[in-house]
Amino acid sequence: MRYLTLEKAIEAWRKLQPLTENDQQKLSRRFTIDFNYNSNHIEGNTLTYGQTEILLLFGKVIGEANVKDVQDMTASNVTLRMMSEEALIKETPLTVNFIRTLHHTLLREDYTVYKQLRNGQQTSYVIHAGQYKTRPNSVITRYGDRFEYASPEETPALMTDLVDWYNQAEKEGKYSPVELAALFHYRYIRIHPFEDGNGRIARLLVNYILTRHDYPMIVVRSRNKDEYLEALHAADLFVGNIPSDGAHASLQEIRPFVQYFKRLVAHEVYTNVCFLTEHDENLWWYDGEKVEFRSSNYSKILMLMMTEPVLTLEHIQQELGINMSAVKKLVNQLQDKHYIERGSTNGSWRVFITPSM
Repeated sequence: MRYLTLEKAIEAWRKLQPLTENDQQKLSRRFTIDFNYNSNHIEGNTLTYGQTEILLLFGKVIGEANVKDVQDMTASNVTLRMMSEEALIKETPLTVNFIRTLHHTLLREDYTVYKQLRNGQQTSYVIHAGQYKTRPNSVITRYGDRFEYASPEETPALMTDLVDWYNQAEKEGKYSPVELAALFHYRYIRIHPFEDGNGRIARLLVNYILTRHDYPMIVVRSRNKDEYLEALHAADLFVGNIPSDGAHASLQEIRPFVQYFKRLVAHEVYTNVCFLTEHDENLWWYDGEKVEFRSSNYSKILMLMMTEPVLTLEHIQQELGINMSAVKKLVNQLQDKHYIERGSTNGSWRVFITPSM
């Protein structure tokens, strides 16, 4: 859509309502993989998109994988379901207990982090699941500055303020759902109430707010991580360094982040519209991106891989009627893009890219 705006994207989305059961299932499956993969990948999770899909849809781990990354991804999916179910109970207000329960589910249990200091000495500290931080936390920005979040002493009161403000603001209807989600996200991040998992919880709660107002859920893509962090940093420059100021920031003060967030929601919502309405044999989808193949041979190979339990390169050559060199080139390109992987049995394939048909 040319000159896409949030209003145009929402209008296009609402024209599709009510969705068919099949469309709902397609979107739900796609969102489950995309959200969990990206939200965790932003924080350093090493599972590939393909590994994430197999793990979340079939409960299996393929290839080499870090045990903690697998556990984190599984727990992330549980919290996503918890959040989605809670958001549908619209008569129930948001509570700090629910946020802490989400965090406990995400982290699962307390664990110890060991770090080596610059002088060579080792230090350690405990990450508490479901409990507010017990030690100060901060971040080193891309510009080399140390940015402090709310102190452990400030955190309980600021979180209570945040939740009370949100529930009241939702009743008053002063903000649009997107503005409300953006402002909540920013204020929450400036508190950074937990020792780990704050970004993942923030992105869950954004979707909690959007769902409560009948908006589709959105994904912050890890490939756009720099833009996401830069928008937060730009808002910080307006708000200032004092954590309590950030925890009570106004919509006007965080306008760089609000502008970014509105573009993000518009793009994600309209991507859903395109995913459900655009159909072509050479149009596919991968991690929220439209993939349009110039040659129909790519689509033919992918469909063969999706329908045949065993598929050799020779079989592909026979079906397509092209030389073996061309077959190998096409298959290698699909592998390089991570659209496909060889399966666990000889001659089998896993396809991670989704057809539009």
